[in-house]
Amino acid sequence: MRTLSQIIASVATADGAGVKLRRSIGSQRGRYLDPFLMLDEFYSDDPRDYIAGFPSHPHRGFETVTYMLDGHMRHEDHLGNRGDLGPGDVQWMTAAEGIIHSEMPQQSEGRLRGFQLWLNLPAAEKMRPAHYRDIAAREIPRVDLPGGARVKLIAGAVRLDGKNVRGAINGGDAPMSTDPLYLDVHLPPASTIELPVARGRTAFLYLYEGESEVGPEDRMSALPRGAAGVLADGNVVRIGAGAEGARLLVLAARPLHEPVIQYGPFVMNTAAQISQAVEDYRSGRLGSAAAPTATH
Repeated sequence: MRTLSQIIASVATADGAGVKLRRSIGSQRGRYLDPFLMLDEFYSDDPRDYIAGFPSHPHRGFETVTYMLDGHMRHEDHLGNRGDLGPGDVQWMTAAEGIIHSEMPQQSEGRLRGFQLWLNLPAAEKMRPAHYRDIAAREIPRVDLPGGARVKLIAGAVRLDGKNVRGAINGGDAPMSTDPLYLDVHLPPASTIELPVARGRTAFLYLYEGESEVGPEDRMSALPRGAAGVLADGNVVRIGAGAEGARLLVLAARPLHEPVIQYGPFVMNTAAQISQAVEDYRSGRLGSAAAPTATH
């Protein structure tokens, strides 16, 4: 049974053109949770907090996963690809060799809410052509369990209620190098759930609504709202919800055990590679190998 080994509180910050958000994983530069680099939660009913969006900016060496809960965000890249993300939609972008893109809210009022995860790539894949997938909410498998719990499978495969269920990403026979698991779990009040999480995987939870405790029944630990709870090793995690119920993300992936050098939107293995990324961006060579988007 996995237990909570560390709590990483989210801190208020801003990114892009001043979008207000909260950052847990990645809030301290140089302290990563291999292979996870960053997790941001953006959530506001005030358009002044998000309307300026994330204008054109580059990435190289990792993947970004954008998961929308509320609102509407448009993605455009330097090759002319365009995608629209609405409530429940996901974009899984593998920046790899490089991509220059923007993410701009398509609303002037109302709630904008969601998450962006940065997931590292192994050295052997950092310079492959960039590509991404837009996944509509209706294409993300959802399992309703006895007792009222609901699990959305964004990535990976997991056994639920006696059945093996595959997520929208990485649920097939050719898993990605980090073999990511990305679940959105909704628990009714005073309920519990046990989820298998493969031994040896880096894993954490992020509670974004309600109250929750984690661990064996005789020694459960509280997971604060708006915090990432890093899990000790094991092959199953037990999650309990409080009187308000709970909504949380469950994330796990195979660690890479490689050096990580980050300079803003570039994540490589050596300082020389970072210098090359900066030079490629300045000279217009970054992203020349990007592949067309796959939109579903």
